[in-house]
Amino acid sequence: MDKIAVLIPCYNESQTIAKVVSDFKKSLPEAKIYVYDNCSTDHTDLIARQAGAIVRYEDKQGKGNVLRRMFREIDAECYILVDGDDTYPAEHAGEMADLVLNHQKDMVIGDRLSSTYFTENKRAFHNFGNRLVRLLINALFKSELRDIMTGYRAFNYQFVKSFPVLYRGFEIETEMTIHAVDKNMNIGSVIVDYRDRPAGSESKLNTFSDGIAVLKTIGNLWKNYKPLHFFSILSLLLVIVAALVFVPVVFIPYLKTGLVANFPTLIVCGFVVIAALISFFTGLILDSIIKKEKREFEFRLQLLQRKEV
Repeated sequence: MDKIAVLIPCYNESQTIAKVVSDFKKSLPEAKIYVYDNCSTDHTDLIARQAGAIVRYEDKQGKGNVLRRMFREIDAECYILVDGDDTYPAEHAGEMADLVLNHQKDMVIGDRLSSTYFTENKRAFHNFGNRLVRLLINALFKSELRDIMTGYRAFNYQFVKSFPVLYRGFEIETEMTIHAVDKNMNIGSVIVDYRDRPAGSESKLNTFSDGIAVLKTIGNLWKNYKPLHFFSILSLLLVIVAALVFVPVVFIPYLKTGLVANFPTLIVCGFVVIAALISFFTGLILDSIIKKEKREFEFRLQLLQRKEV
């Protein structure tokens, strides 16, 4: 088992990967540097190997797919995850690793948003998207995290081996954050500098399509991790819709005439209320399942700790 493993997922990062590998070798000389090439066509793998990295491959496109491969194949006491685009300085990696190795942190977030991100990043919609995601996650999951979507993180062995990678793309950062919050893991944070990509290096993110994908991911994870909260709100909305239609169209005319003149509306409102009740009890049932799964997760963590020892 490695002491520290630096994990660098890459797709066409030939302009920056040599510098990233070199910087991390200097900052963490005791670490092993793993570059996982994800279908690059610009010889990223060859450049990374020449720079001294251990190069492996993942043929399924998407950052989530690369992380799944990394987490399965590599055993280490501490993992440092960083992008290969040279936007995160390696100088912060030692502090992040120390929090994992010596201060019992399960995950350490490299916080860009409290540092230089909003001045360095030139894409206004990315700035808005990061703020929106942070607001939603903290509100829905009762957390106080400063950066949700950072690509610079550190993990311990238990987190990596117990984390189920469900998403294939850039939604993976949101998934990791919510998993850590929901499972009551010990989360640390280090404020890190951020620098925009160098000239000629192109981002693989599409502002709108990837932004929509992240918002959909938040919705799905909200439903999956907090089903009672999700379905209770859905139930309440259905009751409100039924009431807004029922009162003016059916109830008030009935008070005036003593007759129900709109039976179809009454029937539809009844079905909407039934749907609301079904939604609420669905949330109750799923909430019981989630609580059972959390107990089983704690048992799995104990088994992983014994294996690590």
